[in-house]
Amino acid sequence: MNQLEQIKKFTTVVADTGDFESIRQFAPTDATTNPSLIYAATQKENYSHFLDEVLTDRESSGLTGAAQIDDIIEHLLVRFGTAILEIVPGRVSTETDARFSFDVAGSIEKARRLVKLYKEQGIVRERVLIKIASTWEGIAAAEQLHKEGIKCNMTLLFSLPQAVRAAEAKVQLISPFVGRIYDWFKAANKRDYSGAEDPGVHSVREIYTYYKKFGYETEVMGASFRNTGQILELAGCDLLTISPELMQELSESGEAVERKLSPEQAKSANVKRLNLDEKKFRFLLNEDAMATEKTAEGIRKFAADIVKLEKLVASKLHR
Repeated sequence: MNQLEQIKKFTTVVADTGDFESIRQFAPTDATTNPSLIYAATQKENYSHFLDEVLTDRESSGLTGAAQIDDIIEHLLVRFGTAILEIVPGRVSTETDARFSFDVAGSIEKARRLVKLYKEQGIVRERVLIKIASTWEGIAAAEQLHKEGIKCNMTLLFSLPQAVRAAEAKVQLISPFVGRIYDWFKAANKRDYSGAEDPGVHSVREIYTYYKKFGYETEVMGASFRNTGQILELAGCDLLTISPELMQELSESGEAVERKLSPEQAKSANVKRLNLDEKKFRFLLNEDAMATEKTAEGIRKFAADIVKLEKLVASKLHR
């Protein structure tokens, strides 16, 4: 078996792409999308018709201005997600608007809207994960949504306090960003990292161990990988979301894969429980320069990509 096939024996592989051909090729269980991936997909000839179809479908919505653009983007996200679910057997993650990252009510409303649109396409809510940034407000929104039976994927997660708060909120899944943590430490310390010493790998190991030690049901999905070495160091994690390029690399290697993470090992680890209220959460996050900077930067980037998508839609509307 190649390395990708070996990893699938003990980790759920998730495609980190909006490209259907890659999803078909590597046969992951789930798939994740975000505004950046959807925007990139709409620029490709074989996917541009999705936007044209949504524009035609929503012509008679009666909406104008910003409300019309919002409506079209929501339908576009769900259009991509629905098409992906025709290929994968599991779930698709669809992102809320990053500009609601500090708005509990706004995040909840957007999530309900997306789930409603999926339902109209015959997609049950169990197959949809709503991606929300791992701010205090984002996790509070996800906590409420969980009570309503809407499953969330906490994205832009860079620290143990964010992970602990998400688990206590009983969210379905978290996506710690391995590569972006690695990027920060590489730039800050002007040195490279590999193997178990990689700070991004260490962060996910710490979170995974904490969850399994204390019996949390929230799933851990390592994300944002820069190389296959990071992926191999996290073999055994609940899920790993991997780009087509890295899935290709793994599928071309026949080297043996060793399971690095397991619930049994985690349960015997010496880990202290972290007690959090809002004040402590905000203070600990503030004390972690990397997590603070990367969360803020990620929100800005995702928000900028939503704006790009809005401008693209507006340009099509005004032709």
